[in-house]
Amino acid sequence: MILINLLPHREEARKRRKEAFFVSLGIAALLGGVICGVVYASYQARISAQNDKNTFLQAEIKKLENEIKEVSSLQAEIAALRARQQAVESLQADRNMPVYILTELVKQLPDGVYVSSMKQQNVTLNLLGTAQSQERVSEFLRNLSNNSQWFARPQLIEIVAGNVNLSPRDQRRVANFSIRVTILKPTDVLKPAAGAASGVVAPKKV
Repeated sequence: MILINLLPHREEARKRRKEAFFVSLGIAALLGGVICGVVYASYQARISAQNDKNTFLQAEIKKLENEIKEVSSLQAEIAALRARQQAVESLQADRNMPVYILTELVKQLPDGVYVSSMKQQNVTLNLLGTAQSQERVSEFLRNLSNNSQWFARPQLIEIVAGNVNLSPRDQRRVANFSIRVTILKPTDVLKPAAGAASGVVAPKKV
């Protein structure tokens, strides 16, 4: 006996395939959404962690900037204190300069040389005087150049022959001179002397 299926089996099969396709599509969409959510959450966690790191670094940078400002302020204060100390030491040393200059001049003046006038301009001392002979002036220059710790680089500006009246009938030939010499700073003289006193050899003056 021959059986004939009169039901629309093709439409039923097509319908089942379509339903399976939509189910697969839904499952794929669901899986894609889950994957996207996981990736999004992962990226959000990384971004949040990086933001926390950035906030921490910014806070540490601010701390370092404040510490650098404090160090710079301390360095400025130290520099100001050193400058003030040097100024006080310079004033204390310069206060005794006239005594040093006069004492050194007396020490370096040879017999027969007389200083009649002296004028100081900064570190330069101009001397006017009279000597019994030109040889005495040369000796005075050598003393200032080689034997003095307070004077350096003496220069003979002028030397002129002249006469001195010792009495109405007695005249003597003399040499009137003008000398320029450099005055050394007390810090350049006293500190090497203090070093030599403590056992340190001070460099020789050239």
